Amino acid sequence: MFKRLFACLLLILCSSVAQADKPLIPAPPQLAATAYILIDAHTGQVLVEHDADKQIPPASLTKMMTSYIVSEELEKGVIKEQDLVNISEKAWRKGGSKMFVKVGDKVPVIDLLRGVIVQSGNDASIALAEHVSGSEEVFAEVMNQQAQRLGMNDTNFVNATGWPADGHMTTARDLSKLARALIQDHPSHYALYSEKYFRFNGINQPNRNRLLWRDPAVDGIKTGHTEEAGYCLVASAVKRGMRLISVVVGTDSDEKRAAETQKLLAYGFRYYQTHKVYGSNDVLQTERVWGGKSETVGIAVSQDVFVTIPRGGEESIKADLIIDGELEAPLAKGQQVGKVVVTLEGETVADIPAVVAEEVEKAGFFKRIWDSIKRFVMGFFQ
Repeated sequence: MFKRLFACLLLILCSSVAQADKPLIPAPPQLAATAYILIDAHTGQVLVEHDADKQIPPASLTKMMTSYIVSEELEKGVIKEQDLVNISEKAWRKGGSKMFVKVGDKVPVIDLLRGVIVQSGNDASIALAEHVSGSEEVFAEVMNQQAQRLGMNDTNFVNATGWPADGHMTTARDLSKLARALIQDHPSHYALYSEKYFRFNGINQPNRNRLLWRDPAVDGIKTGHTEEAGYCLVASAVKRGMRLISVVVGTDSDEKRAAETQKLLAYGFRYYQTHKVYGSNDVLQTERVWGGKSETVGIAVSQDVFVTIPRGGEESIKADLIIDGELEAPLAKGQQVGKVVVTLEGETVADIPAVVAEEVEKAGFFKRIWDSIKRFVMGFFQ
């Protein structure tokens, strides 16, 4: 009886200690916005969301996709930064925010890209769309194809500017995917989003992202505003090796979109962290290889493994290496032979291919025969 009581007390005590060690995370802030989302840029994990799948007009946040496609074309070598773009009358006449190009001007692609990103120029957006695809309408088709590739399944683009149009819709979640892709796929051009000013033809215009002045951790990315969409802001910031992406749409003022975004970012940085579990070159363990010139081979992961965890919650991470049966030569470097499953408090947070760290060539005839005998004998006793 006493032993049973002691065991129960010990169990309660251990449980209490475990609960006490568990990081405490309060409820996320409630923002004065139509929809919002906060994600870890490394892992894509959602930390906070509210109506993130509600379709909304993206306004000038559309230009994130315009710049993404232009960056794609630049990196493929289809166009070059110093290529001169002819400014059409359609681009010149477009209302709203402008770069102030003129009909017949010949403007370098890189200047127009800055005009899109820093000045949010509708004229620059149309000029680039026409240069890349021949017309804004065809460019919109490319935008939608790219959106599908990025998993933006609730998005439809009609134009390159974000000018109000029937069917021109997206969601906060889709915008976070686009921002993440832009940062990861085109880091050199993403750096343009941190520029505070751009001067063209003697006109110096500021970046409309107020957080570039207020928070040194913020390095982009884009504002948007129309009467229907409200004031919107997609922002990204880096602290202590963690990059967050926030999307806040439908606030009632320029000041409010900045302030609400700051609340979201502050919450994420205060209560979460990005933890690197493994690097792409880390050898996790060695495994026996049958019929190879080498008898063992190192097993690694195919990429850096990051997980998002509550700040201070490293003790709760568990990683299991699962090999798909016995290994037989030949094995190519990088060949998948299993997977690594990372769990946080019993929930799977990452599932990554496990690969061979180096090539293993097939052994000679007699070595293979000897390995076959040893394998048979070992299998028999097992």
